[in-house]
Amino acid sequence: MKFAAVLFDCDGVIVDSEGVTRDMLRDEFAANGLNVPAERMGALFTGGTMFSVFDTARNMGADLPEGWVDDFYERLYARLGEGTALIPGIEGVLDALDVAGIPYAVGSNGTERKMRVTLGQHPALLARLRGRIFSGQALGCPKPDPGLYLHAAAALGAPPERTAVIEDSAPGCRAASRAGMVCFGYAPMGNGAALAAEGAHVFDSMDTLPGLLAPARPPGETDRRT
Repeated sequence: MKFAAVLFDCDGVIVDSEGVTRDMLRDEFAANGLNVPAERMGALFTGGTMFSVFDTARNMGADLPEGWVDDFYERLYARLGEGTALIPGIEGVLDALDVAGIPYAVGSNGTERKMRVTLGQHPALLARLRGRIFSGQALGCPKPDPGLYLHAAAALGAPPERTAVIEDSAPGCRAASRAGMVCFGYAPMGNGAALAAEGAHVFDSMDTLPGLLAPARPPGETDRRT
């Protein structure tokens, strides 16, 4: 398969923002009567919107006030603005795609403002993505709705069946599957079982991704290399 386009999630795939967000959420929940073990935070809350996080946490017993989502976003933007690193190896992946002439875009459940805060700290990378950054919240079709990835692929002129998606969450992998796209699940820690269960081809290092996307090497069920 030669992919016509590659779509990237943002948080946890391009920028290293997931850990900060999970830690802040865990502290917020604890302050509002809900204690969630650290090892459960990812499975419960990674990949959704902050509105879905709010609903899930309240259903689990957190006494979060009305207006919490907007208030939390302001605190999160401020924290991420203090410094958000890129995922190691992601620039090399984009370099390889440029050499191969394969276009790429970003499809995130994060707000447009959040991506301006995080990606904006890396001007050279942001310039490479300009005009190709899409928010599921802004479009009204957050993952696991496939609409976000279908919209991004259409913007690149790529048919879904020849589009690859790079994800790190189960809802994102589900969105890719529902869109009829090939999904690669980035799992730098753990075995990526939740991603594989959604049909993703699991890998654990961005350094291996160009090889997985190469036309001469179709993906296997899983590919975990160091």
